[in-house]
Amino acid sequence: MKKEIRILGIDDASFDKFNDKKVMVIATVFRGGSWLDGVLSTYVRVDGNNSAKKLIEMINRCKFKPQLQCIMLDGIAFGGFNIVDVKRLNKETKIPVMVIMRDYPDFKKIESALTKLNKENKLKLLNKAGKVIKLGNIYVQLVGIDIEKAKEFLKVSCTRSYLPEPIRVAHLIGQGIAMGESRGRA
Repeated sequence: MKKEIRILGIDDASFDKFNDKKVMVIATVFRGGSWLDGVLSTYVRVDGNNSAKKLIEMINRCKFKPQLQCIMLDGIAFGGFNIVDVKRLNKETKIPVMVIMRDYPDFKKIESALTKLNKENKLKLLNKAGKVIKLGNIYVQLVGIDIEKAKEFLKVSCTRSYLPEPIRVAHLIGQGIAMGESRGRA
């Protein structure tokens, strides 16, 4: 795999879950884990159902799309419980999708919260996303890509931490825009 393969890393900005109706989502276009080529953004509804639609629109209309080899999401949900239909994202962009997580998800806690909110449709999206796999220091869910290829993408993109650089930088940009300064784990 080329070291400068184009990867799209996506994370949401900080938001107030009690007052905000929408949240900005930032995407960075990286050559491997070394070179930032571009930044994209869109908005999704807090706890809504439009994350896959908005990401697909953002990706399919961007000038970088023909070069993108992988989409990396910082978790499967943006804006609280706006869960990404990762199979739809893969199908409608024709780009492999990796959901990246620092820690193994507490599925019982998530299921309990979604059940209390009468959001069984969101549970279906979580289950549809596939098995959570540990790769090195992180956990992943993979759509349209096998484990060996995923390992190669991680090897190329994890240059400054155990998180892929496209996601780490998307997080920093989102924090800086929303809070005026980046903070927390990136």
